Amino acid sequence: MSRPVGAEAAIVTGASSGIGAAMAAQLADRGVRVGLTARRTDLLDALAASIRARGGTAAVSAADAADPDATRRAIALLDRQIGPVDLLIANAGIGRSTPAVGFSAGVVDELFRVNLIGASAAIEAVLPGMIERRRGRIVGIGSLASIRGLPGSAGYCASKAALATLLEGLRVDLRRLGISVSIVQPGFVQTPMTDRATHPRPWLMDADRAARIILDGIARGRRRIDFPGPMAALLRLVRALPDPVFDRLAARILSG
Repeated sequence: MSRPVGAEAAIVTGASSGIGAAMAAQLADRGVRVGLTARRTDLLDALAASIRARGGTAAVSAADAADPDATRRAIALLDRQIGPVDLLIANAGIGRSTPAVGFSAGVVDELFRVNLIGASAAIEAVLPGMIERRRGRIVGIGSLASIRGLPGSAGYCASKAALATLLEGLRVDLRRLGISVSIVQPGFVQTPMTDRATHPRPWLMDADRAARIILDGIARGRRRIDFPGPMAALLRLVRALPDPVFDRLAARILSG
């Protein structure tokens, strides 16, 4: 049986597909009014229609997470329609390769613009109301890839590590104001982004299962939600390796 997440109104960014769409649908099934934002209006409208057909409440406001002003405007509109919002799930994110040969600072900029700045804009949009009410929860969807820099994905790893550090600092700062913060770090989840991956995807899980794990973790008030367990444990072990050992291991993996 699904647990209530302790929220009445939630906004999910990056809600048009993948984990975002699955979380929005499951939140609505748990009785939460949901606000949906992402770039693709057609997919958002279809998801909202599906939620309403099941008796849920959903509102849509399209915005590109790479545009902080558009993100703030979209969230302000959703807050007026379904709010006051007491749960934000900053889920919008992108993945791009950043190999050393042909390294592109522009790609790193794009990764940070969506994965960090986009999430920051969403947080900025909901925080004043949460602080005024002294109630709310901020959830950021990061990645287990943030635990250590991985060859070929340095920019992505860095952007997700930055997000985790941002959320950790906010968590401590906001606790005294009655606002909780959760850092979510999944492994490989079946989404349009991972479908394009050419490397192995161990412990791959579908988006619906990942969404249930995340929402159940939120319901339990967990500060950190890392999954799947075996992959999280393995990467924590990798994080503890001395740099020379890690470098040799990563080089062997990179060489196939």
